[in-house]
Amino acid sequence: MADDAMNQTETSRAEFWDARYRAHEAPWDPEPNPILEAEAAGLVPGKALEVGCGEGSDAVWLARRGWQVVAVDLSQVALDRGREAAPDASVEWRQADILNWEPPKEAFDLVAAHFLHFSPADRPVVFGRLARAVRPGGRLLYVTHHPLDLQTTLRRPPTPDVLHSAEDVAALLEPKKWEILAQDARPRLVKDSEGNPVTAHDAVLSARRLPG
Repeated sequence: MADDAMNQTETSRAEFWDARYRAHEAPWDPEPNPILEAEAAGLVPGKALEVGCGEGSDAVWLARRGWQVVAVDLSQVALDRGREAAPDASVEWRQADILNWEPPKEAFDLVAAHFLHFSPADRPVVFGRLARAVRPGGRLLYVTHHPLDLQTTLRRPPTPDVLHSAEDVAALLEPKKWEILAQDARPRLVKDSEGNPVTAHDAVLSARRLPG
């Protein structure tokens, strides 16, 4: 979530993101986030929640592999584009703000969220809701920009405290209820706005909710 939209009301944040999506007319990108592809490829399909789904490439990728997907985003424009691009996919498109919306508890085999930006004060609320939505035996997958990226020439949110590590998120989970499968800073080679090669790092948390 962009820093300049974080302190607005839900209505104004939705308008902000609608405007952002309307501002670009690039073709819908069907490619999923590669970390989702790597982490979810071996899972048995069930019910998945994709939070901050944008135009839905991750949600559609999951649906076409047998998952029943609820795809949530603040922008109705983004959701409409995803629905129009993949009308055959088994996806329930839902407009909601995770800061105000509580997903159903213990309802999903996989809860995934990628590149969302929340203030330190909002993180316990957001990740508490995501964690409670995972049923016992299910998986939580969270990916975001690592604070190491602030040491590069990559464009990142102007307020540094919205970036955090996987360990920061893992610390919000109840230890007795979760098995941490991965919490790391995964490097990948990208290009900055000037076309220069840069190593970015993604904070990746993968955790399994323990049965019982």
